Amino acid sequence: MTERTDRGATAAQVSEYQVPEVGPPPPLREPSAAIVGRIPGPALHPVAEAGAMVQLLGRTAWDAIRRPIGYWGAVKDEIYRTLRLCWFPLILSSLTFCLLFAILALTLLILIGASNRYGQYFLIYNMRAFSPWINAMVVAGVVGASMTADLGARKIREELDAFVVLGIDPIRELVLPKILTAIVMTCLLNLVSVVAGTVAGLIGVGWVGQVDAGIYFATLFSNITPIEIALALFKSALFGVAIGVICSYKGINSRGGAIGVGRAVNQAVVLSFVVIFVIDFFFTTTMLGWTPSLNTAR
Repeated sequence: MTERTDRGATAAQVSEYQVPEVGPPPPLREPSAAIVGRIPGPALHPVAEAGAMVQLLGRTAWDAIRRPIGYWGAVKDEIYRTLRLCWFPLILSSLTFCLLFAILALTLLILIGASNRYGQYFLIYNMRAFSPWINAMVVAGVVGASMTADLGARKIREELDAFVVLGIDPIRELVLPKILTAIVMTCLLNLVSVVAGTVAGLIGVGWVGQVDAGIYFATLFSNITPIEIALALFKSALFGVAIGVICSYKGINSRGGAIGVGRAVNQAVVLSFVVIFVIDFFFTTTMLGWTPSLNTAR
């Protein structure tokens, strides 16, 4: 029998998130299992990976709830590292893209004679769509890649196995702080992106002209509601969960040396981008359907 401490984990528990090689299935008796057995490997492997990611999310959530102490120091360190890596590219991206949109949108509104509505339309674009999206892209591309590389390097150097030998659960000690950091910092950095986008909208007003800054802020602040802010933060939290789980999973399942780690980083970032687009589409559609008040510009 394998002994373990209260903080420990067996080697089987560490490897339970590794997706096995999909090969010819053994003979199955149950009809449903027989149907699954006929699915080709390339189609079954993504489903198996998605299930393993959900399992990893459930494991980390249970660890966080069952013993909500002992990992906040690591979370604080990860938050500082995330802020140090992300603040400049996030502000630069938000200012650049929002300024481009502000100039184009203001030019169009001036042509149709609706320039006095510029603030409310810019807020809808900035808070609901662009800021959460560009924020999640920056976090996935910068922090997600770093997270996968760190866990992948530890996996290749067999540090995860060393954690098990020492009686320490690597999922709780390494993965849980990274996922919590991704959730917290994606929400907080979204606020930074919104502010940077608002400043870019103001610069667009000064650049194009014909709209007073007072009208811009009046129509902008008249459309900010608590439900608008809460839904934007909740969307960012969902992005953070997806980024943290995907990048952590790809990191702890890296194989094949340094080349394998690089491949895992690339897969993690690309998959995070795809999932962000999917979550953004379905969440925005559901949000507008459940809260009809958001469909009215004030």
